[in-house]
Amino acid sequence: MEERPETELISIPATPRGVSTPEILTPTGQRSPRPVAPAKDSKSATWTPSSFISPRFLSPIGTPMKRVLINMKGYLEEVGHLTKLNPQDAWLPITESRNGNAHYAAFHNLNAGVGFQALVLPVAFSFLGWGWGIFSLTIAYFWQLYTLWILVQLHEAVPGKRYNRYIELAQAAFGEKLGVWLALFPTVYLSAGTATALILVGGQTMKLFFQIVCGPLCSSNPLTTVEWYLVFTSLCIVLSQLPNLNSIAGLSLVGAVTAITYSTMVWVLSVSQTRPAQISYQPISLPSVGASVFSVFNALGIIAFTFRGHNLVLEIQATMPSTFKNPAHVPMWKGAKVAYFFIAMCLFPIAIGGYWAYGNLMPSGGMLTALYEFHIHDISRGLLAMTFLLVVFNCLSSFQIYSMPVFDSFEASYTSRTNRPCSIWVRSGFRVFYGFLNLLIGVAFPFLSSLAGLLGGLTLPVTFAYPCFMWVLLKQPPKYSFNWYFHWILGWLGIAFSVAFTMGGIWSIINNGLKLKFFRPS
Repeated sequence: MEERPETELISIPATPRGVSTPEILTPTGQRSPRPVAPAKDSKSATWTPSSFISPRFLSPIGTPMKRVLINMKGYLEEVGHLTKLNPQDAWLPITESRNGNAHYAAFHNLNAGVGFQALVLPVAFSFLGWGWGIFSLTIAYFWQLYTLWILVQLHEAVPGKRYNRYIELAQAAFGEKLGVWLALFPTVYLSAGTATALILVGGQTMKLFFQIVCGPLCSSNPLTTVEWYLVFTSLCIVLSQLPNLNSIAGLSLVGAVTAITYSTMVWVLSVSQTRPAQISYQPISLPSVGASVFSVFNALGIIAFTFRGHNLVLEIQATMPSTFKNPAHVPMWKGAKVAYFFIAMCLFPIAIGGYWAYGNLMPSGGMLTALYEFHIHDISRGLLAMTFLLVVFNCLSSFQIYSMPVFDSFEASYTSRTNRPCSIWVRSGFRVFYGFLNLLIGVAFPFLSSLAGLLGGLTLPVTFAYPCFMWVLLKQPPKYSFNWYFHWILGWLGIAFSVAFTMGGIWSIINNGLKLKFFRPS
């Protein structure tokens, strides 16, 4: 493919007012919508930065100058009126297509916000009890909803600039080098760690689904757990060949629907069965005060890990067109509100219903483990199999959206070095490598999916702390005002909780001898 200099202008023939100018194709053929200019006699016609470049204005000017100005007009319309875009963005998975809308935002946020981590919420309640468990979950929900609103507003905090990725916003707020140091590790760790955990959970769930469906008819040589991990990873790699974030909107819709369905089925099936004998709702007591404190920190880390999708907010918003008249934060926030309404309808019933059904007898693996251990003979095999299959579909969908920032980083590095977009083979190679790398990590550390507390502690600043600091540094509210104090205090509380929850997660690993497993089927 012949390289084209970045400064070269593409000749676009002039078009009459009222007709949209030609669109520029991205490497995968995606087009960004361009608003149609209002009619000449329309009362709603308003001045725009490109309105002076009209055929009447251009008529006395020679053809070369006319072409330059026409190209300028098309560029201004394309990027949303004076918004500066990096030309490299047209080659990368997150910003390659800007056809997103409020529906896509709802699908993506719901797919990222509900997943296997919700199934371990009752485990946190078994250490916190009713009062502190509900209080902590409620505070965390509204806290992260507020920081999500902050990120949506900061996407275009500087006029003419869109922060399409979390790291870009961190660099703008904290500085080029410090922003990378603060944001790179937790965001990559969150994306890659979640993808690895999804392989473990998805592979193990596929194994249990097969056991439930086959029953006594299973062959004498069934697949091992690692082989099921390989099967699940292969399915993930096949689906990951979809080119960009907008192209997986259908998968996100599948993930959202399956998450809502299996979340509802899990808690309904649990509360409809007879509760185990000797159930108690007293928080689990440990032999020492220190152990009790660390267990509480670990439980709070599990709750924090439940809200782990903020590293995708800016990326989702980057898939939408944005102009001064129709900024991207409007459809993004509309879709996010719908998504988080359904997220609340999933998380709170699972946490409350699961704790009511199993109390402090809740296994460390969460709700699926409890269903398998306590009700394998009480619930029909068909219902159990359907629940487990829905979990598999959700894990396959969640893997795609959490892996997309990593794919974007791979391709950004490649295009920066070569100054050309990735070919299909290079893009596929990156994604195959990433999938099997996560499989290797999962096989080497099979207890990773149980480390929700540690993951929550290490990545908590991304959701609860950094957005508050970014708001102060970019919006610059009056010093010592309520707004200024509120965000600084909220941010530093998030950092303190991150340290405490990380210590609780490390203690939980050591206390369990690194032998935790997400499922413990009998």
